[in-house]
Amino acid sequence: MSGEPFAAGGVRGFLHRPDRPAGRGLVLTHGAGGNCTAPLLVAACEWFCAAGFHALRCDLPFRQRRPKGPPSPGSAAADRDGLAAAVAALRALAPGPIALGGQSYGGRQATMLAAERPGIAELLLLFSYPLHPPGKPERRRTEHLPCLTVPCVVVQGSADPFGTPAELQPALALIPAPTRLITIDGAGHDLKRGRFDLAPVLAASLELLVHTEG
Repeated sequence: MSGEPFAAGGVRGFLHRPDRPAGRGLVLTHGAGGNCTAPLLVAACEWFCAAGFHALRCDLPFRQRRPKGPPSPGSAAADRDGLAAAVAALRALAPGPIALGGQSYGGRQATMLAAERPGIAELLLLFSYPLHPPGKPERRRTEHLPCLTVPCVVVQGSADPFGTPAELQPALALIPAPTRLITIDGAGHDLKRGRFDLAPVLAASLELLVHTEG
């Protein structure tokens, strides 16, 4: 189930192939300061792969262009195009529903892509959603949330300076689709680098995917 290098159609990352494919897929990407080798992404892909998902963790286009540093404000649209290409590549391997998401910046771009292109995925999986810049709770990034039509699973640390679970609850209420908020007690924005139990995350994702399939 360990990931193998993947490169196709401008998509670069690692693909986890399940021993017993269930037809479902997962595309995950990284935050502004990381890449697709982030421990959280590796752990999540391994868990989902064990449940029969083809799981692809990919580098966003800005990270493919340079190995370090944050994205520029003008690169967001290209990053969303890169995520769309990753979903298209995975659909060739997993004909069933696709979960799309990522950590922090990557998760936010996934939500914006889903708002712009309804039907791009059947579930959003968001780790450490950056609701607002640290120390600026008035600058909430919620304008596109009412446009989301797919279920969302959000995993948030209780001490995340980009948005606490309490702050996220009214934001998630803007989404006209089922949502699940999973709180990681004591965790900050890095979610303890992925060292927490992913079983509830997988269970919530499967529950909402079954809802879309039914």
